Amino acid sequence: MDPHRLRNLLHPDLLHARLEQEGRPRTTLSFYRYVRLEEVEDLRHALYAEWEALGVLGRVYLAAEGINAQVSLPTENLDRFRSALDARPEFRAVPWKIAVEDDGRSFLKLIIKVKKKIVADGLADDAFDVTNVGEHLDAATFNQKMKEGALVIDMRNNYECAIGHFEGAYLPKADTFRGAIEEVREMLHGRQEQEVLLYCTGGIRCEKASAYLKHHGHTHVGQLHGGIIDYARQVKAQGLKSKYLGQNFVFDERLAERITDDVVGTCMQCGAACDRISNCHEATCNMLLVQCPACAEKYADCCSPSCREIHQLPMEAQRAWRKGRSTRSTKTKAINDPEGLRRRIREEEELLALNGTLHPELKPDEWSIANGEWENALPPIHH
Repeated sequence: MDPHRLRNLLHPDLLHARLEQEGRPRTTLSFYRYVRLEEVEDLRHALYAEWEALGVLGRVYLAAEGINAQVSLPTENLDRFRSALDARPEFRAVPWKIAVEDDGRSFLKLIIKVKKKIVADGLADDAFDVTNVGEHLDAATFNQKMKEGALVIDMRNNYECAIGHFEGAYLPKADTFRGAIEEVREMLHGRQEQEVLLYCTGGIRCEKASAYLKHHGHTHVGQLHGGIIDYARQVKAQGLKSKYLGQNFVFDERLAERITDDVVGTCMQCGAACDRISNCHEATCNMLLVQCPACAEKYADCCSPSCREIHQLPMEAQRAWRKGRSTRSTKTKAINDPEGLRRRIREEEELLALNGTLHPELKPDEWSIANGEWENALPPIHH
């Protein structure tokens, strides 16, 4: 098959509609494996054709170092998918992590990309032994070591920690994995003998982080095997008390899945207790933020009055305004200074009340659009 056909270019609205009409229960799962892969491009094409036939949707990264996959597929095809994986020696018996909450809409299409690494960590892997990882711990052992006083460290980005984390865990302020690794290493400087427990979403980041810490002299490094996803499954199956509180951030359409009823976050706009996470709906912003329902309504699902003003323009005017502008979230994915955001909101509301707009750069016809006079802004129709 032509490799150029092994991709999905349908519009998101059509993909949403197709998924709604499918009418079959789906299972969302994730897996990874560090393994030496050959002819990665050819493997990518073969997997796409094979998995598309099974109704698989999701995001998959392949590299010479292995595979990292988050997928959704019709539940009725789980056995066939398992057989397809096991038929390839490099993926045989790879463990799955099944999603805790699943509405069947976690992914809209199948994306398989060839990357340099299956996790972007910015580390020079040839500088340390990436196979010398920490001790893999199950949920019960992880809980026990926490009780005994081990230091628990979240290896996720700051916006992931904002809506859920383990009790008493160190939460990095960095918004990239590389930044989190360096921050943790600096925090642990001179404490090489202290027992540390690492955790992340599904376990893959801890593989690299634990090897990196051991390379730098840390002698007691444990990692939560299967990450938060499998921890939640084990806790439920074994009747254990969950030491993880709140929601687990996930990298799909759901954004989060609830682990416990605890609410550990706060709305970044008003400060109310909240763990609802969303993206700013202004397309050139798209920043992740924790936003309560009241603020979502007040700011039209946007992060600020400035973004709200643009988002509420008719689509034609939004496209005209966005032309040539870069997206903020390509540089920073999430709001990481809630107090700064609240200050910005107060200042913008004052300017909006004074001037009637936060965007004087809008063209005259767009001024009318912003004030709800779209029909009057249109050119006359000549018959």
